[in-house]
Amino acid sequence: MADNEVANSGVNAPTSAPAPPPTPASFPSLDGGGAASAPKNIDFILDIPMQVTVQVGSTKMVIRDLLQLGQGSVIELEKLAGEPMEVLVNNKLVARGEVVVVNDKFGIRLTDVISAAERVQQLA
Repeated sequence: MADNEVANSGVNAPTSAPAPPPTPASFPSLDGGGAASAPKNIDFILDIPMQVTVQVGSTKMVIRDLLQLGQGSVIELEKLAGEPMEVLVNNKLVARGEVVVVNDKFGIRLTDVISAAERVQQLA
């Protein structure tokens, strides 16, 4: 029984002092006071890779039609010929343009760049 009393003595023992009340955390202000040494330019993000996609068009197909596709099949897209292509950066529309050929490769000449205000509206 003495071993049992020793093992339980810490469980039922009264605490000598109550725990101090929690204090609210304090953080430096975000008005630039704590970030005085931070660079004022964006040079540190210029090497981040971004996915750029030019969307030619799209369509919906049932599986039956999809399975019947073969070499030479033509898929009709919803976009009309001559309509501007959409330029997406990380799946966000940033511009529209027309297809061009440069050194035997396709390219796109931007005809309409989406304004910053319009891009912000897309986020909402």
